Amino acid sequence: MSRSLGDLNPKVQNMAFEFIKACKERDIEVIITCTYRSDEEQEYLYSIGRTLPGKRVTNAKAGESFHQYGLALDFVPLRGGKPVWGTSGPDLELWTECGEIAEEIGFEWAGRWYKMREFPHIQWTGGLTLRDLQLGKRP
Repeated sequence: MSRSLGDLNPKVQNMAFEFIKACKERDIEVIITCTYRSDEEQEYLYSIGRTLPGKRVTNAKAGESFHQYGLALDFVPLRGGKPVWGTSGPDLELWTECGEIAEEIGFEWAGRWYKMREFPHIQWTGGLTLRDLQLGKRP
């Protein structure tokens, strides 16, 4: 899995830089934890909680993640230089602030999803569906 912003679609790359800058302006440091994923990496993540031990981390099989098209990234906010993975109380407030910043820039924040909330995940679809992407369309 890549953490390089250079592996993102150029528009998403610019949005990611803007997100990091906007967070910093609000005294929030974030680390990008994932950008592009290969089919093999996506399948591995999909298998966690299904055929591999652990809690499910994604509902997306290979070809079904916006990460695979350079349109998504995962991040984690820091507090005191340490990653914040909790999602309740002050931790939830921090995630929500980051999610709102991402939305102001034009990202969709998966922390608002109902089926499987993913606080670290933001994406930009360019108005395309996964099916469009699977058929070769690109924003």
